[in-house]
Amino acid sequence: METLHSDILIIGAGMAGLACAARLKAERRDLRVLDKGRGPGGRMAARRVKIGGEDVSFDHGAQFFTARDPGFQAAVAGWEARGAAARWVAAEAQGSDTAWVGTPGMNGPIRAMSQGLEVHWSTRALSLTRVKARWHVGDGERTFTANTVLVAVPAEQASELLAEPAPGLATIPAGVVSEPCWAVMAAFVKPLAIEQDAVRDPDAPIAWAARNSAKPSRTGKECWVLHASPARSRELLNLPKEEVASLLLNDFADHNGIEPVTPIHVAAHRWLYAMPKPVPSSASGEPARFDAAAQIGIAGDYLHSPRVEGAWISGTALAKAVIGQ
Repeated sequence: METLHSDILIIGAGMAGLACAARLKAERRDLRVLDKGRGPGGRMAARRVKIGGEDVSFDHGAQFFTARDPGFQAAVAGWEARGAAARWVAAEAQGSDTAWVGTPGMNGPIRAMSQGLEVHWSTRALSLTRVKARWHVGDGERTFTANTVLVAVPAEQASELLAEPAPGLATIPAGVVSEPCWAVMAAFVKPLAIEQDAVRDPDAPIAWAARNSAKPSRTGKECWVLHASPARSRELLNLPKEEVASLLLNDFADHNGIEPVTPIHVAAHRWLYAMPKPVPSSASGEPARFDAAAQIGIAGDYLHSPRVEGAWISGTALAKAVIGQ
């Protein structure tokens, strides 16, 4: 079995993991990142499909993000300058602060952050053990060893991975409960009779709907992303994707007072850990946790706030803890 060595190993290449990696890389630390996904995304995932010979991208995870923290504002400005992010006024019309989206897909910032980093995609961390003061992570085919391991995956996954090697740390994500979300991606031949490009109603079966094709730098004539509410998602949690897509499209039509329209493309995706209820951190002021003695730490939006910005703040805080700032 192949063994790969580094000083620091980060598990998870979403916003938290890559924010952590970027800060550590700036300090010239030797590191590599593992992620089970096939490419950049995490909660900022975008799915590419071909519709009528045209490549179309659907943002089926986070729909937009805001920036209130000065450090995160600076990061967003950098992404905008690189063409990886742009403002989206439709979300602002729904009562949001200044709203941003990744370009040309929501994963634009993640792609930008992963450049220059050694990221092993399609690599799931199946085991985590400590042997002779070094951490060993196995994916079934290779072993990655490091002096320091930083875990930046959803709380439920972090809890499972850390249960045996770091039980004290594992109790933190173990206390997190995440709400699920069914997302539907649909394309239509012609525009739907809905004036707004974004529709938000937390009390409706479809809590959020967005005309994905109206976002900056998007392709596709009439593409929508629907997010079912947590309650509706729980009702449909274990149904087949095709059935869920049909039911949620009907919910969407009913709520907006239009006749159901048959899409030319439709797909559903189930997010089991879509909306975590964050660990209370205001008392301790810790958006990340790092055990300096064992050289292991955790980061994620569940430690700060269930937003893209919360993940960035947590990942950056973990990097600072490792550096000793």
